[in-house]
Amino acid sequence: MATVELKAKLREGVGKGKARKLRAAGFIPGVVYGEGEESRAIAVSYKDFHPVLHTVARENVILDLKIEGAEDKEIKAIIREIQYHPVRRDILHVDFQHISMTKEITVNVPVEVVGEPVGVKTKGGILETILREVEVECLPANIPDRIVIDVSELDVGDSLQVSDLHVENARIISDPESTVVTVVAPTVVEEKPAEVEAEAAEEKPEEAAEKEEPTEESKPEPEK
Repeated sequence: MATVELKAKLREGVGKGKARKLRAAGFIPGVVYGEGEESRAIAVSYKDFHPVLHTVARENVILDLKIEGAEDKEIKAIIREIQYHPVRRDILHVDFQHISMTKEITVNVPVEVVGEPVGVKTKGGILETILREVEVECLPANIPDRIVIDVSELDVGDSLQVSDLHVENARIISDPESTVVTVVAPTVVEEKPAEVEAEAAEEKPEEAAEKEEPTEESKPEPEK
C-alpha cells in the first residue's frame, strides 16, 4: 500500500473556542495516539488533508505524519475516525493512530461488488448488499484497498457469506457466517380481484343514495 505524507503541528489548549479558531484559520484539530503513548493534540491543514480523503484507500491510507514541534517528528499513522458537522458536513476533528509497520493492526476494508447476478438478469431478482465492509487483521503494508467479490453466478435465493471472501496476506476476522450479499425474489404486489373492483364500480345509484341519505338521528335540529 502506498503512503502519503501529511504535515501536522502540535497545538496548545483544547476546547470548542480553540477548535473554532483553528478551523477558521484553515486547520483541522485532531489527536494522535498509540499503544503505550499519551495522546497528543495536533492540527493539520485542511488544504493538505483534503487530498488524503480522495486516495484509493481513504481511511486506511498509511500516513507519513510529520509533526512540527514534536520530538519524534516523523511517525507512521492511520486515520481512525473523522468527525463531520451534522449539517454542513465540514470536518470537525480527526483521530490518528500511531502504528508500527512490524505489528499487525485491525482495520475495516470496503467490499466492492462486481457483476450482474443471473437471478437479477433472467428472473427479475433483487441484489441486496448487507455488509459494505469487513474487519481485517494484517500488517500495515498489507492493508487491502478493497475486497472485490463477483456476484455474476448468484441465482434467486443465493448469497455470499464472509467465509466466501478471500484476501492475500491478511485475515478476515468478521463473523464468517455473516451475509455479505444476497439475491432475493422480486416483491409481488397483491391486487384486488377484478370481480370485486367490477362490483364496486357497478353499485346501483339508488343504493349509493340510500347510503348518503341521513338518518333521523343524524338530521340537524331545526333552529329555534
